[in-house]
Amino acid sequence: MPEGNEIHRWAERHAAAFAGKPVRVDGPQGRFADVDLIDGRKLERVMAVGKHLGYDFGRDRILHVHLGLQGDFAEGSGPLPEVRGALRLRMWSAAAVKRPAVPGVSRRHGWYSEDDGTGHIDAEKVAWVELRGPMDCSVFSQEKWDALLQRLGPDPLNGDGPEKAIAKVGKSKKSIGELLMDQTVAAGIGNIYRAELLFRARLSPFVSGSKVAEETLRSIWKDAGGLMKAGMVDRRIVTTKPSDRPHKKGQALKEEAHYVYRRNGRPCFVCETTVLKKEMAGRNLFWCPACQAE
Repeated sequence: MPEGNEIHRWAERHAAAFAGKPVRVDGPQGRFADVDLIDGRKLERVMAVGKHLGYDFGRDRILHVHLGLQGDFAEGSGPLPEVRGALRLRMWSAAAVKRPAVPGVSRRHGWYSEDDGTGHIDAEKVAWVELRGPMDCSVFSQEKWDALLQRLGPDPLNGDGPEKAIAKVGKSKKSIGELLMDQTVAAGIGNIYRAELLFRARLSPFVSGSKVAEETLRSIWKDAGGLMKAGMVDRRIVTTKPSDRPHKKGQALKEEAHYVYRRNGRPCFVCETTVLKKEMAGRNLFWCPACQAE
């Protein structure tokens, strides 16, 4: 599932491509029922909160997109491509699709670990986007959008402070590993950042929230903001420090990008203890039992 860094990156790209312009929208396979509400209207802005996108087409016309586990965007320049696959929605600029395609660039983003941000179209030159496989793609009223925001916790990429998250964690007997995955506690932090932030804080994922010091929570929040902002640049989530990697210089190799996420059975970069895996809150949790001892 895309985490907050990727959602905010899509918001920035789509705003650069379409905001302030009339936008054409369709659901060519009949799987998007709200076409008539937004097609041809000016897109005022694109909002990102946690793992949710909101495309503001005016009063009570906010296109809500939650990518979920399977959702993803494709994008391109030039004319609209032939409809293929299970396409939920297309959005395009009528003027931009009349221009020639930009040669030599990809039209589809790869899985984040394979994507270094190169070979993509400048956001301002994107003429169209396609959406496949989202958990939700529907038009919200302002009231419904506001209700969603009320349910979500603060978002470190929106400049939100950690106070509400700290208050909620401090009252909870749930483990900090569970709490960091709870979008009502912190919006946008997902499974990768959960594992990596806890390792970088040398904090056991099994400690109850009420036992975590406020100073530690503030440090984790600050770290989350920096790491997630960096992850917006090219979608590649890198959490390891150069000094801890086997290769100390240059860009982190794919297998060096994370301390513990999906490294179960391998030695910890810091202490060489075997990294472990266990299911928590419906997702696989990864941690080092030595560096993150209870």
